[in-house]
Amino acid sequence: MCHPSWTRALIEAQRLSDLAWLRRVRDRIDREYAQPLDVEALARGAHMSAGHLSRRFRLAYGESPYSYLMTRRIERAMALLRRGDLSVTEVCFTVGCSSLGTFSTRFTELVGMPPGAYRRQATAAAAGIPSCVAKQVTRPVRNREAQVTEPQLA
Repeated sequence: MCHPSWTRALIEAQRLSDLAWLRRVRDRIDREYAQPLDVEALARGAHMSAGHLSRRFRLAYGESPYSYLMTRRIERAMALLRRGDLSVTEVCFTVGCSSLGTFSTRFTELVGMPPGAYRRQATAAAAGIPSCVAKQVTRPVRNREAQVTEPQLA
């Protein structure tokens, strides 16, 4: 029978090991967001099952690995759309999304408007603003959806 303090030490060591793996997973998502990533592949790289990775990731970061990946992709898409030289479809595939419909739906959920409307508004509004400032000001809200505003009737 193990001494209780040894058991606690082993549990703490496992928790710290899991956190290190979770940081590696998050860093991989940040680096390879445009690659075809899925939870199964991320879990294999972290030596965990997909379910365990998803549960631990959500506990550590407040959202699922897929949600975190999509947020990274939408952040990059916002920057590309602000530039104005790519179509929405080109941006969708550039950031690693394989479905324009899923991309547009998730973009609208996070940003509060469809990508085409964001592109038109952002290119006009960002004229003369340094890109580093525009990136910070327009960062999507994570862990909650954008507030939907009612259209203003004239």
